[in-house]
Amino acid sequence: MSATETGENATPPPSQDPHHSKKAPIFDHGRLERNVSLLLVGTFVVVAIGGIVEIAPLFYVDNTIEKVDGMRPFTPLELAGRNVYVREGCYVCHSQMIRPFRDEVERYGHYSLAAESMYDHPFQWGSKRTGPDLARVGGRYSDEWHVQHFIKPRSVVPESIMPPYSFLLDRKVDARMIADDLRAQLPMGVPYTDEMIENAAADLLAQAGVGDADGLRERYGDKVNARDFDGNPRDVTEMDAIIAYMQMLGTLVDFETFEPETEGR
Repeated sequence: MSATETGENATPPPSQDPHHSKKAPIFDHGRLERNVSLLLVGTFVVVAIGGIVEIAPLFYVDNTIEKVDGMRPFTPLELAGRNVYVREGCYVCHSQMIRPFRDEVERYGHYSLAAESMYDHPFQWGSKRTGPDLARVGGRYSDEWHVQHFIKPRSVVPESIMPPYSFLLDRKVDARMIADDLRAQLPMGVPYTDEMIENAAADLLAQAGVGDADGLRERYGDKVNARDFDGNPRDVTEMDAIIAYMQMLGTLVDFETFEPETEGR
């Protein structure tokens, strides 16, 4: 016999080769990978099945957003503050979506509900955070803390990389235009009434501490914060507006009494 047949490097017959299997593969994926047309058809089928699995259950759900007590549209001043928040790109570094993970719930509070963003156009969700999530920031800090934070962030948070926004103290909110902002929300399903739109300018001033806030609370509820937010009672500034917006976030739902709906799901 030759060395190749008897030596250590001799190739064992197929029956003795541990890497050899007599069983044919269940699916020849190599053929699919080499054939572009088959690969496209297979990809389409997989995506179609996945889409059906995600979409079909929605036809059997009464409502994807459960009703939650306490939810209301933004007040005129809060809406003006939200407009400043979006304009200045705050959403780039701060999300407003607490996911139902233990680390997020322990740090930020109860996970976010869909109902909390039902009047938010566009919503401020996200998961990448350069700064902390703000979904539950309302009431955690005083108005003075927020003013100082916007003027000189590192004076209250030494590790902050947020730029200063002291110019908000110098920019006044034009109350004459706020009614148009409320009216623009109507096509998106925000339930502002004719009375809310008619009194928008007065409600904006009242929430900033200029005028009586009784009518404001009748229209938007007793939980509305009404005071001078920026320490300057003479003017209604963008600082007033954005702090009013921040102090509202996460405060509308009472999570001590909240119970998720189970019917129809």
